Amino acid sequence: MPLLARMLAAPLVIDVRPGAVATLGDLLADRRIAMSGRVAVAVGLTQGASIAAELNIPDAEIFPVCDGSHDTAVSLGKRLRAYEAVAGIGGGRTIDVTKFAAHMAGIPMVAVATNLAHDGIASPVSSLEHESGKGSYGVVLPVAVVVDLDRVRCAPPPMDRAGIGDVVSNLSAVADWELSAADTGEQVDGLAAAMARSAAQAVLNQPGAAASDEFLTVLAEALIMSGLAMAVAGSSRPCSGGDHEIMHAIDQLYPGTASHGELAGVGAVFCAYLRGDTVQASFISGCLHRHGLPTSPDEVGLSRAEFVKAVAFAPGTRPGRYTILERLSLSEADIADRVEEYVRAISG
Repeated sequence: MPLLARMLAAPLVIDVRPGAVATLGDLLADRRIAMSGRVAVAVGLTQGASIAAELNIPDAEIFPVCDGSHDTAVSLGKRLRAYEAVAGIGGGRTIDVTKFAAHMAGIPMVAVATNLAHDGIASPVSSLEHESGKGSYGVVLPVAVVVDLDRVRCAPPPMDRAGIGDVVSNLSAVADWELSAADTGEQVDGLAAAMARSAAQAVLNQPGAAASDEFLTVLAEALIMSGLAMAVAGSSRPCSGGDHEIMHAIDQLYPGTASHGELAGVGAVFCAYLRGDTVQASFISGCLHRHGLPTSPDEVGLSRAEFVKAVAFAPGTRPGRYTILERLSLSEADIADRVEEYVRAISG
């Protein structure tokens, strides 16, 4: 796809600030989104419902999103065929369900994030649960993204900052992409890689507490830029390497262990360690530690034996993707040795 066409897939509006949700009514009234005002609002069961109650959007129908399953997304998609546009208000599951449903119904979608725990806010991918675990589905990007920093601060910890782990894991993902280019000849999209890397560096180098407006703004913009990097690449490659393979493995083997962003961060530090990149491992682990996020298996509630099993299982979660895990192709015994070394290095 030509570069210009790819960039035109970017969101029409990005609004990140305290009180930003007040713009939602105006966005949905924009004739480029909805000509006659037949709009729907999909809401999560926590902050999404309270936001929807405050909106002044006449005749908008509210659809509660009770879970993040493929069945729920398909059901919503069928109901949305009667509408011109939909806003998805909530966390990662609600936004992923709404993105898929809007794609299925063929209508534009506005993403309204109530936490910054993931990089799926503006990505062309929906991660949905099904009977065999969780799958990733290609979807059309939102036409607008709204992040209300007041609402983000109301999210329960660590959901208010777990996205830090997701963003900084871009450094590991891009390193794995470049590793694949060297070993297998896979083509690297330079623009996508630059966007993903820049998003990570912005968060790594942003001073101050994670609760400040300045930091949350940078984090929100970095998460959105990560989504756009995936759109430019045409896949999740610039933001998903061995780090995310480990995260998906933990999700499948030990569901409910920790959030997406927390697991991606731990996976990124471990993969940097496996690549022998002590500088990258130090930068990422330092950022995670500074903001109270985990860096080791025990900090996400896993024993070392469970983490070893997840690392061994990880390559199977993304068949065809080449990362440091595929290059090394370690046995479980070798992984156990590396994990012990890693934990000692991190604790030191």
